[in-house]
Amino acid sequence: MKKGNVYIVHCIDTEGPLYEAPEVPFERLKEIFGIEIEPSVENLKKLQKGEIPLNGKEEAVMNLLDSKKITTRGDWQKIDVVLKKIMSPEYRNILKDSAGNGWKYSWFCMDHVGFTGNNPRRRDAGFHKIYDHYRKIVDEQNLGDTVQFHHHPVSFSGNFNESGTGFWGRSTLNDILTRDIIDRQWFPCAFRPGFHTERPDSNFFLEQWIPFDYANQSCKGLDTDQPDCSDGRFGDWRHAPLEWFPYHPDHDDYQKKGFCRRYITRCLNMYARLRMITEEDVRDAFEQADNGQNAILAFTDHDYKDMEGEIEYVRDLIKKVSEECADVNFYFENCVDAMRKCLELKKEELNLDMQIKENMLVVKSQGKVFGPQPFLAIKANDGKYYWDNFDFYDKNEWHYTFDNNTVTINDLEAVGVAANGMYGNTEIMLYNRQGGGITKTLLHP
Repeated sequence: MKKGNVYIVHCIDTEGPLYEAPEVPFERLKEIFGIEIEPSVENLKKLQKGEIPLNGKEEAVMNLLDSKKITTRGDWQKIDVVLKKIMSPEYRNILKDSAGNGWKYSWFCMDHVGFTGNNPRRRDAGFHKIYDHYRKIVDEQNLGDTVQFHHHPVSFSGNFNESGTGFWGRSTLNDILTRDIIDRQWFPCAFRPGFHTERPDSNFFLEQWIPFDYANQSCKGLDTDQPDCSDGRFGDWRHAPLEWFPYHPDHDDYQKKGFCRRYITRCLNMYARLRMITEEDVRDAFEQADNGQNAILAFTDHDYKDMEGEIEYVRDLIKKVSEECADVNFYFENCVDAMRKCLELKKEELNLDMQIKENMLVVKSQGKVFGPQPFLAIKANDGKYYWDNFDFYDKNEWHYTFDNNTVTINDLEAVGVAANGMYGNTEIMLYNRQGGGITKTLLHP
């Protein structure tokens, strides 16, 4: 029987620096477990060792306050020290795959925008702040990493350190993507959800534009000792598939297999207080491949955490299981190439074309775009950015009218259009009135 391959993907929820004051662990202890302890270094160490009686909650609190799990890096300088080490060829090649290649990273970048409240964790707020930092490093290295998209919906409070679950009712998502297209000529083809959380509205949004979704956190056992994340509060994947293989979600329930366009694949946490990847999970992926089916073994952490320690934890699991399953080939891949290879997708060029005829934007595609329409980004002369729907003129042809109901052609500064193919290849067309021409950018070819 022909064996499958295991494609290993390290996803990073890339959010930049995260500062936490010494009292934060105690605030979290009170918020989650209702336990008040006097903040001090001594008490923290005792809690981490389970030396303070907590009426049976000692282990759960030890899990919450594990020193490796709560360590964060509060400025770019500290993050860059870690990046310099883990992104070096020497570190990547500590463990090589079946082709002799080293570790790869998929940086899912977030913009801290739309928040209106407090910023106690000192997030680096503003458009493109995180993306620009990582884009520069990835391009300079050119070692097979990719930059993709991560998003936390703004909570009702507006505070930077809190997260909502709703995509609808806020302009934040469109504010980010319109600027990505016009300011950076960039658009994602892969996604990681903030707090691992998807709901029907995000399901519908992703179905229109983004083909690859690393979100499924289904586990064999339920996490019951962390009450703030119990019963699907964040990351509800209790009914999703357990196999290490992508699936098309159902229109009404993203956890069920169905007939939607995009692919969702499983992606567990590396070293965390819940849904943490285990040796058994890694073994399942290799056994799946041994039985003839390709597998994507994906896992995630944060750039502000102890990435070196988390990589070493997972790398040791992979090394052990791969040596025991020596007949199964495994490959380190970024999140885009892993989907393509696992699913054996065939590339089809989009060949987008964009023209402005008087006050009409006309967009055509020779190939089939992912979703019903390209993503439309508009920038007016007053500096405001807008997203809007196209008119569906014909098969693979869309129109948009610039007039008093939208933006007049004389008030238009720039317009951009982005679309993905099912292969994850991205094309962006950009018109800038000042430059006078239309340019095309190809991503993830």
